[in-house]
Amino acid sequence: RSAEMAKLTQLIDNEVFRAYATYAVIVLLKMMLMSLITAYFRITRKAFVNPEDTAVFGKGESAKKNLRTDPDVERVRRGHLNDLENIVPFLGIGLLYALSGPELSTALLHFRIFAGARIVHTFAYLIPLPQPSRGLSWAVGYTVTILMAYRVLKTALYL
Repeated sequence: RSAEMAKLTQLIDNEVFRAYATYAVIVLLKMMLMSLITAYFRITRKAFVNPEDTAVFGKGESAKKNLRTDPDVERVRRGHLNDLENIVPFLGIGLLYALSGPELSTALLHFRIFAGARIVHTFAYLIPLPQPSRGLSWAVGYTVTILMAYRVLKTALYL
């Protein structure tokens, strides 16, 4: 039992792992914020998908008019979906990458660029910024994840 705790302590003492944990939390919090933004837009635009959610705004026909889609809500939802499609792979690949022994400076560069790209992508989606800002920010983050995956495959696995 104490040997297991010693291994866990070593992991927490690993600077690259701590850097990964820091940026994983940042992008997860950003992704969670998208849920709150979606809720905000649903409430302010009175656009709900579930009948029980419309009860706050009345009953019967007055509530039914709020059972609809809204372009602003859908835009936020698409941004959130894009986060799910990109942040989840980053979490898995980034963890394996962090455990593969990269240099701290290189790992920080990967993690910071990914987090920055996802934040820019969110602003590009929500404001919206003109293309190619959203596409480029997506591509930068995606490329970082692919590069980390390549490093893991090259150094840590037997193919």
